[in-house]
Amino acid sequence: MYICSENDQKPNFMKGDKPSILLIYTGGTIGMIENENTGTLENFNFERLIEYIPEVQKLNHNISAYSFDPPMDSSDLEPSAWVTLAKIIDENYDRYDGFVILHGTDTMAYTASALSFMLENLNKAVILTGSQLPIGMLRTDGKENLITSIEIAGAKNENGTSMVPEVCIFFENRLLRGNRTTKIHAENFSAFRSFNYPSLAEAGIHIKYNTTFIRKPTQKKLVIHDQFDPNVVVLTLFPGLQEEIVRSVLHVKGIKAMVLKTYGSGNAPQKEWLIRELKEAIDRGIVIVNVTQCPAGAVEMDRYETGIQLLKIGVTSGHDSTSECAITKLMFLLGQGFSPEKVRELMETDLAGELTEHAHNT
Repeated sequence: MYICSENDQKPNFMKGDKPSILLIYTGGTIGMIENENTGTLENFNFERLIEYIPEVQKLNHNISAYSFDPPMDSSDLEPSAWVTLAKIIDENYDRYDGFVILHGTDTMAYTASALSFMLENLNKAVILTGSQLPIGMLRTDGKENLITSIEIAGAKNENGTSMVPEVCIFFENRLLRGNRTTKIHAENFSAFRSFNYPSLAEAGIHIKYNTTFIRKPTQKKLVIHDQFDPNVVVLTLFPGLQEEIVRSVLHVKGIKAMVLKTYGSGNAPQKEWLIRELKEAIDRGIVIVNVTQCPAGAVEMDRYETGIQLLKIGVTSGHDSTSECAITKLMFLLGQGFSPEKVRELMETDLAGELTEHAHNT
């Protein structure tokens, strides 16, 4: 296995009949050890990770590795890190059959969602994985997650195309579409779920692929989009939310879009001041996207009067998008320089398998 850091030369490419995989280590629990003095978890050099998983080298794959230098906690990852990942994949796209990104779990769903929009015409597997326990601990989930992710990243159909040509998250025996996934547990090994879309594969004795739900490869050339506009805010509705708070949020300098987390199927209180503040913001060009607070289900603003009022003033439906996806998609679309009208249109359009398009509310 070849290892290089962010400041070294490009990863090497080992030719042969075996699947070639580029392993990208960003940081996270999977690459941590316990500090003997403080008891806290700290990042360590990626080379130590290989020491703890010698089984990786027994796989029938050619594996190269690239490490962020220094490794980063996923809480510190910004859109600039997403751009770095996309560029690494782009620069090595023709050299490898698939990519595995080792990533902290806290913001993994955000990174996966962002990459699904950045990597247009993706024809190869990009699998994000990590662990809840450090790789050096006896009961770690990291070994299985990593080994299976590598195997899936290199899997091919009979015609030679990638078995899973999209951005995914693999965790605890399940392969999930990246932009459909959310973290649901801080401690359980089953830390991720895709509530509104089926698993793409399940790993038991054999890996069973649910091919019906996997995106089909395209013959088009990979296109990288590396511009984001982070002027997005999230507002969660709750009983007792005050007018002054909503007004201050909607008047933050530079704000261009807001994810509004509503009740149930997209409902909000029938308060005159709330509707007025939202409408005035929309009239100023701020894009407001309605996403349900429920972990499963979709926004249907034409279902109840409390949703119809939002529909009438121009609030955009997020359909069955996750919050993580809605946030990153807004940042992505704003970064492309689209008008508010175009952003609203594309937020209701399935670009990378991130939502189920329903009949548009009118």
